[in-house]
Amino acid sequence: MKAKIITGLLLGGLVLSSCLKDDGDNYGQSTLTFEFNTGTHGWTGDFADYPVTDSVFYELQFAHAPLPSPLNTDVKSLKLSGNNHSDDLFMFIKRKVTGLLPNTTYDIAFGVEVASKAPTNAVGVGGAPGESVVIKVGATAKEPKKVAEDGHYVMNIDKANQQQSGADMKVIGNVGVSDTTTVFSLIKRTSNSVPIQATTNEDGSLWVIIGTESGFEATTTLYFRRIEILFR
Repeated sequence: MKAKIITGLLLGGLVLSSCLKDDGDNYGQSTLTFEFNTGTHGWTGDFADYPVTDSVFYELQFAHAPLPSPLNTDVKSLKLSGNNHSDDLFMFIKRKVTGLLPNTTYDIAFGVEVASKAPTNAVGVGGAPGESVVIKVGATAKEPKKVAEDGHYVMNIDKANQQQSGADMKVIGNVGVSDTTTVFSLIKRTSNSVPIQATTNEDGSLWVIIGTESGFEATTTLYFRRIEILFR
């Protein structure tokens, strides 16, 4: 069974057809928008591709936090930060979406606004701080989780590694801002040109996931200010 086609597309400026209330109703026909001033709205954060005994060494952080200066610090966001000693650190946020049609395949589009201070065309440890840290998005029927395997945490979904797309997550850009970046700035990334599909469970639910895959062997800190997801 295919979902109904709805009007409206994710555009480069995050222009969308309409907003959904955060109540689980009618997700198959509109756009779900998240801003984080009043809370995390069900989003949680985690990390993978690092040794099970090294979470402190990797300086892993997920928090509901204000945007950093010089951005508006009165605005809240979801903060992800980690020091990539493994040359492969995966940082991610996820959320369960309910109220979709059961056993239905949806085309899904993502728009993400995130604060980064990674410069482009810069030399970094192991890789560039901007271009070597890619943003991936996806959706799966099962909950995306890290699992322990041979002494390391890995994901239970196919996200692929480094700058490759997998069956469950697709690359939509990187965290680079500009060649002259020295402070945090807001950047926007969308999945406009990347086909993403997922099939719901019998109860009409899906999990959505947004993450970064890093080849930059140092600290990356990001603040997710706004997320928009279009189901059709």
